[in-house]
Amino acid sequence: MLAQKRIEVDGIIASNIEQIIDTFSVVLLDNTVLQNNQASYVMLNKPIGVVSATKDNQHKTVIDLLVSTSLLTTEQCQSLHIVGRLDLNTSGLLLLTNDSRWSSHLTSPINKVIKKYRVTLANPLTEEYIKAFEQGMYFEYEDITTQPAKLVLISEYVAEVYLTEGRYHQIKRMFGRFRNPVVKLHRFSIGGLSLDEHLPVGESRLLTESEVQLIIDRT
Repeated sequence: MLAQKRIEVDGIIASNIEQIIDTFSVVLLDNTVLQNNQASYVMLNKPIGVVSATKDNQHKTVIDLLVSTSLLTTEQCQSLHIVGRLDLNTSGLLLLTNDSRWSSHLTSPINKVIKKYRVTLANPLTEEYIKAFEQGMYFEYEDITTQPAKLVLISEYVAEVYLTEGRYHQIKRMFGRFRNPVVKLHRFSIGGLSLDEHLPVGESRLLTESEVQLIIDRT
């Protein structure tokens, strides 16, 4: 079929048997479409109480939220994976896509993508916290030391935390060293991409081309 020039890939006649075909290559045989998958990139303003999973028997999932909208078809929603999960009781920016190469830019430790959180604490904050976050903290259970993190004091009880990693309950555990419970945790930025301030809680929208490219450029 290649020799007969019957196959097209991305609008070009294919002739090399070694040519790489990926998920989003448009493939035609005798002008009949064999594959024409579209990449999807979604921003969701995740509410508290919704689980960052595709399926859950106890809680509503972020996929359930997407399916209930007309943003994508049910089939398209179910093809998405979550890029950097948020805990059940954490709100804010959540990204979903079916493009694994794009999501790897965000999740690869090599790229050290900065994720920004706003944290409300039960007890007052002091300058002492800033140095502790900068130095990293040793967690004996996993035998790891966290990467240096930036802490910005916003008010007596509110701070912003900038992380380049995302270990299990990391922020809550770091503040736990000071016996200061986290009352509210909200992610508002990933890799320079900020949560749309006009996007209501629980709602979602597709990323613009420039937003998709921003992630690649920043990493």
